Parts: sequence; structure tokens; C-alpha cells
Amino acid sequence: MKYMLIMRATDESYEAFQNVDFEEILESMGRFNDEMIQAGVLVAAEGLDDAADGVVVDYSSQPPVVTDGPYGETKELFGGFWILDVASKEEAVAWAKRAPLAGPGTKCEIRRVPGIDEFPQDNEWIKKERAWREATGQL
Repeated sequence: MKYMLIMRATDESYEAFQNVDFEEILESMGRFNDEMIQAGVLVAAEGLDDAADGVVVDYSSQPPVVTDGPYGETKELFGGFWILDVASKEEAVAWAKRAPLAGPGTKCEIRRVPGIDEFPQDNEWIKKERAWREATGQL
């Protein structure tokens, strides 16, 4: 089963890491990622650019409204993610508990990623997606 570990932070947790050396951050993240690679569970991992450089598309109205960053509520943002292929939600939780750079105000949301085999295989769009995944080596 695949699970996505989504890292969320608050102003407090961002502030706590303002003075941490970037090399130290790379070292701790690199070590953690390597542990997951060696365990054979890491599928993907990405950190995200500063939210101040992003935008939010809000679909509450027509046409949708686009708002540039930065945003007042950092707790609504996430800073990066890992996708793990593990045997259970409990195993995903165990990995999340070991995540580096976690502290007060930081949270990790864990969500299962359903596989394509869980969708109706006779659906036209599922067939197209399966063909695309096969062609790109994802299946």
C-alpha cells in the first residue's frame, strides 16, 4: 500500500528552523531519505519552494480567484511530502514518527494513495490512465 506523508508547519515551527544551517538540514533529510531507500519503502519525496512564491486557486466563485503568496495561515500549507510503499498504515506512522526537522507546531498528515487497480477497470478513463502508466514505466 502507498501512503503519502505530508509535512505541515506553523509560524512557530518555521521560526524554530530559521537559524539552522542549511547543510545540517540537508544532512538530516538525506540520512532519513537514505534509510527509507535502504528499507525499500521510498517511492517519491519532494520539498516545496517557499509559499510566498506560490499561488492559490480558490474555486468558491466563478471565475476562480487566484491569490499570490505569502499567506496569513501557514498551518494550511505543507512544505513537502514523501510517498512510501509500505505494508500498513501503522508502518507509515512509524516512519512519520522518525521524520527529521519535526518539532512543536509541525505535523505530518498521512493519507493512503489508492492504486489504479482499485478503480473500475472497464472505465474508459481508467483504461487510458493505465495505458499511460504502462507507457511511462509506472506499472
